[in-house]
Parts: sequence; C-alpha cells; structure tokens
Amino acid sequence: MTWPVHDPRVHVASWPTLVLSVLVAMLLCLVPWSGTAVAHGSVVDPASRNYGCWLRWGSDFQNPAMADEDPMCWQAWQDDPNAMWNWNGLYRDGSAGDFEAVIPDGRLCSGGRTEGGRYNSMDTAGAWRTTDVGDDFTVRLHDQASHGADYFLVYVTRQGFDPTTQPLTWDALELVTTTGSYGPNQNYSIPVSTSGRSGHHVVYTIWQASHMDQTYFLCGDVNFG
Repeated sequence: MTWPVHDPRVHVASWPTLVLSVLVAMLLCLVPWSGTAVAHGSVVDPASRNYGCWLRWGSDFQNPAMADEDPMCWQAWQDDPNAMWNWNGLYRDGSAGDFEAVIPDGRLCSGGRTEGGRYNSMDTAGAWRTTDVGDDFTVRLHDQASHGADYFLVYVTRQGFDPTTQPLTWDALELVTTTGSYGPNQNYSIPVSTSGRSGHHVVYTIWQASHMDQTYFLCGDVNFG
C-alpha cells in the first residue's frame, strides 16, 4: 500500500511534471534536516497539517491559487517551505514521556520546536482543510524508516473547541485511544472511536518511536458529520 502518494483530490498538471515533482520531493524528504535519521513519517489519513499541504501542493507549489484555495497551507509556505517539504520530520528527541512538560499550550502542533521556527505555522488557528470522518474512524500513519512504535496516543478536541480561532491546548484534548507496541513496519492503522462530536475538530496523534526516545506530534483536522 502506498498511502502517501494516492489521493484523488490531488491536482495533477501533467504526468511528467508530477513524476519530476514527486522525485524532487522524495529527495528533499531524505535530506537530514534534523540530524538523527534520514527518513521519518507522519499521519497520512486524516492527513496531518503539513503532510496535507505537501499532498495537495507538493506537485504544484508555485501555483498562486494556493493563497485563495488553501490559505492555511499558503501561510505555512510563506513562513517556511520546509514545513511542507519536510512533512516527515515533525518530532523531538528526549521527551521521556513527559509531553505536557516539554510542549507548552499553543505549541502542540509544532511539537514545541523552536529552532528555526520551521513548524511554527502548524500552530496557527484557522480554516485548515478537514477530512470528513464518522464517530469511528482509522488513523493511518506512514513510517518511512520502519521505526516501529512503543505506543500511539490519539486525542480529539472536546466539543466546543474552535480550531479556527483557538490555538490547541492540552485541556482542549480528550485522550480517546492508547495502543500497545507495533513492530517495525511502514504502515500502521489505529482504530479510533468517539461520540458526541460534530463539526471541525483536531485529531492529535503522539507516536513514540521504538528505535530511540523520539516522539512525533501530529495535528490533523477532521469534520465530524
């Protein structure tokens, strides 16, 4: 299964352009931006914010239509294009499981990372593109390097929280799924069950990788019908 390259909503200008752009994006994703590994991963469905921007615009990033059609990705692109190109690198090392201590409120979607400000735009409240889900849905994560997982934690924002106007805080989240360990693989599926929600919410996935104390903090936007 190749989750990261299949989505019928992606705009394709031409087959040669798509092939070239995907190859360039893959090469850029392999650049060791963060120093400890050359390939990492992200939630691909419902897409994390920066993966969703890459999915929709990675092959069409020079299109000025992004500003009107996808303004949250546009502001992220203006802040730092690497937030999109390095969609697989939103992690931090050495959290020791004490996530609320190392990531302050309002910085959850960037993992509290301050160096260079690469992912700061992920914390911006606004009309991020959403994926339609029901009360029961599946979080799918792509792990390029087959790190495996000690566990996954999946949170969903409480009813009444407004992601379009409010930065994400720990108190706004409800833990809905805790998993056990997963062996090294490239694709993981995590079933999630919720109730009593409608409208725009944030799904916050914490992936504790197995190869070292490396933790991924991934915001995705959904719409409960």
